Amino acid sequence: MQFKVVFVCLGNICRSPLAKALFEKHVHENGLQNRFFIDSAGTSSNHAGEGADRRTLLSAKNNGLVFTNIAKQFTLGHFEEFDMIVVMDRSNEKNVKSLSEDGELHKKVHLMRKWDMHGTDENVPDPWYGGQEGFEEVFQILNRSTAALLQDLTTG
Repeated sequence: MQFKVVFVCLGNICRSPLAKALFEKHVHENGLQNRFFIDSAGTSSNHAGEGADRRTLLSAKNNGLVFTNIAKQFTLGHFEEFDMIVVMDRSNEKNVKSLSEDGELHKKVHLMRKWDMHGTDENVPDPWYGGQEGFEEVFQILNRSTAALLQDLTTG
């Protein structure tokens, strides 16, 4: 039985696909690929069917990570399919929770930076409107956070 995790941001082209790719990397490095099913989605359908943002891919490549992603929208069905829903910010959290009034389902939703011991903000910043340095900052935040999440899931 695999533990199913979905990472969620607004458009599923910057933060959540990178979080998915980094979590997959950590899972693979630890030989745990059979224990997890990992996906990503966005709360908006604006970019559905598109690939990951080129700046996200560049930041990942500059840090030794190559991945692909096709954006899709988060739906009510994700609540049933996944054991854990990891959102990038409070806005994503609000949008995800608005799909259901079921408080038990809401317990599956967690902020990504819950696992960032170096961060002072609860939100992973959206790098969309900034320069490449914002994408690099997000890479570092998500690399730390996804590694800590995996450790929490495998030792907690």
